[in-house]
Amino acid sequence: MVSELQDLPALQAAFGQALLRADAGPLAGALVSDRISAERRFAVHINTVFGLLGEALEAAFPVVCRLVGTPFFQRTAQVFIARHPPAVPHLAVYGSGFADFLAGFPPAAGVPYLPCVARLEWARVEAYFAADRTPLDPASLASVPAAACPDLVFSLHPSARLVRSPWPVFGLWRAHQQDPVAPVDPGSGGEAALVLRPGHEVTVTRLDPGDAALVAALAAGASLAEAALVAGDCAPGFDLQTALAGHFGRGSFCGVTLARPSPDG
Repeated sequence: MVSELQDLPALQAAFGQALLRADAGPLAGALVSDRISAERRFAVHINTVFGLLGEALEAAFPVVCRLVGTPFFQRTAQVFIARHPPAVPHLAVYGSGFADFLAGFPPAAGVPYLPCVARLEWARVEAYFAADRTPLDPASLASVPAAACPDLVFSLHPSARLVRSPWPVFGLWRAHQQDPVAPVDPGSGGEAALVLRPGHEVTVTRLDPGDAALVAALAAGASLAEAALVAGDCAPGFDLQTALAGHFGRGSFCGVTLARPSPDG
């Protein structure tokens, strides 16, 4: 093994893999003992790596941590770190796969809404680091002829993230923004939340089913008329004007174009 680790890149790669496996065996002969044994030296590095990554996860998922308790969260984080090491050297964006991991993690099965809460919290991280764009000024639409309005295609702000869940994900998240935590019945029904950072602050807004359907359709490139039909099918009585006013007020859009005319049009 030592002969295979003579060049520095190979040694570094093997060292990183050994750290995540918490197994110094593959490095036998490459670790130097002094006043501190090689095993103890290696253990210090393991504790540092797992400790820092665990802290990064706890910072990204504070509500998940509160829902299950710190000891359970820390043990879960250790398993996640071992299975999903960082892909980029940036601690602030570590944890993109944590929600999916929780969905398939048997010890967390007793808290079935946990993955959805994690998705909402990760959406906040993504929104924070998303590109900056100036929100669309509704006054810029004043010159659009009324007949053309159904063909408008709105571009969502780069920070926009829609989280839809069969659980009251927004209520659960909001309840844990205060002390004491307000009680929320997990069986009270599904919710959708829109995460945005149009300025310096990340905001989380609960959307009704029709509004969530509208945002999802617009995000997929639908025209305003097409998205409104989807929203109306999802929620009879959907009020498009009220929904648009809300989105303009919170800065959900950053651009608008006209849909291309159909080949037959």
